[in-house]
Parts: sequence; structure tokens; C-alpha cells
Amino acid sequence: MSATPIRIGTPGDAPALAALRYEFRAALATPREPRAAFVMRCVEWMERALRDATSGWRCWLAADGQEPVGNVWLYSLPKIPNPVDEPEVHAYVTNLYVRPAFRGQGTGGHLLGAALAWCRSQPLDSVILWPTHESRSLYRRHGFERADDLMELSLSG
Repeated sequence: MSATPIRIGTPGDAPALAALRYEFRAALATPREPRAAFVMRCVEWMERALRDATSGWRCWLAADGQEPVGNVWLYSLPKIPNPVDEPEVHAYVTNLYVRPAFRGQGTGGHLLGAALAWCRSQPLDSVILWPTHESRSLYRRHGFERADDLMELSLSG
């Protein structure tokens, strides 16, 4: 069990959250922009997303004292109203990351659990995400299953 407290992210957390985002993604592939430029760009985006209650974005973070050591983001994704029995509101979970020194203590599961508890309290039909290979077992433990109906068109070339 994790003793690391979980709380909702605020606009004031954006600099630390942007640094976590850089750590997470730079560990997976070579960055295409310098860290400082990315963090500045990301801070602006995160502050705006967390300040605007209508943005659809929410963030939970795990903090060791004042220092965030992990986070998870969620986006509420409504569909156009439907007259048939088909889901209309989804949530997209993304950017679940825990610093390596804090892994294996349940922090990732607690972050995901906090996001899913919020989802269950809302009028949502489903939760979707794109897992990394390493995160699949965590998501399965929380009830996620593989879906075969997602299609993608890459526009980046």
C-alpha cells in the first residue's frame, strides 16, 4: 500500500506536473525539443486545462511532501446525443506516471483508483486509454479489457 497522499491537481501544480510529463515521455523516446522549452509550453497548457472547469481535464497527483512523484490525467469526452442505446459519455485516462523511486509501492494503482472513483461518481459510460506494454497488467487489475473497435488514422505522416 502506498503512503503517498493523492490529491487533485491545481493550476499551481503545473510546473511540477510539466516536469513529470517530460520525465515520462523522454524516458520512452528521444525528445524533439529542449526540456526548458517543452516545460514552458506544457506549463501554459496545464495551467489553462486545470484552471478552466469546462475544459474537461482533471488531474490527480501523488505527492511526497510538496513534491509530486506521480500523476494521472483524465479527459471527459462527450459524444453527440444518440437516440439509440449507445454510450454517450466517455473518459480518457492518460499520462499515468510514477517516478521510478516510488514504483512498486502501490502509487500508480492509487492514482488510477482515484481517477476511476471520480469516473464512477459521474454519468460516464466507459473509460478508455492507450496503455504502454509495461502498464497493461495494472489496467487489467483495475478491470480494463482489450477493445477491438478502435480505429486510428495517423495524420502525422
